[in-house]
Amino acid sequence: MNSYAVFLRGINVGGINIKMADLSSALKDYPFTKVKTLLASGNVVLQSELSAKDVKAQFEKCLRETFDYDAWVVVLTAARVSELVDACPYPADDKSTHSYITLASDTAMLDELFEAGENLGGVEQVRLGPEASAWLAPAGGTLDSPFSKLSAKARYKAGTTTRNLRTLIKVRDAAEAL
Repeated sequence: MNSYAVFLRGINVGGINIKMADLSSALKDYPFTKVKTLLASGNVVLQSELSAKDVKAQFEKCLRETFDYDAWVVVLTAARVSELVDACPYPADDKSTHSYITLASDTAMLDELFEAGENLGGVEQVRLGPEASAWLAPAGGTLDSPFSKLSAKARYKAGTTTRNLRTLIKVRDAAEAL
């Protein structure tokens, strides 16, 4: 049995509202066990005998069929989430900046986003692996930061999602506790 973290893109913002209790209930009809939702921003840990690719396909099917939500998720093993948290060179708590990790199911899309971030200038970012990059935003100005605006573009919607490092730490801890 494998432990996974599933990161949903764009729920409970922009009019797409899914209650985590409803999501947990819907997932009972799929080949997942020990399903636990974290926060209201679309973070789920679970166990399955499926591969990460098949967890992604089944999870997205559940979201489409149950909530009529054209969903995109990033699925990582619990071990990989832990490695990414450990690899992040930025602080989880800092008064002047916030640390983010952008996760991708499409590494080519992350390559493009990372390169575009490099071309913005003034963006502090580092690649953590083929499926993740970390970046900093000024405290209180995340949504206005050039990289945040870039990564929010529709072009990246299907293949990436971003989480605060503190959130990833919570997800890691929950996944390891399964």
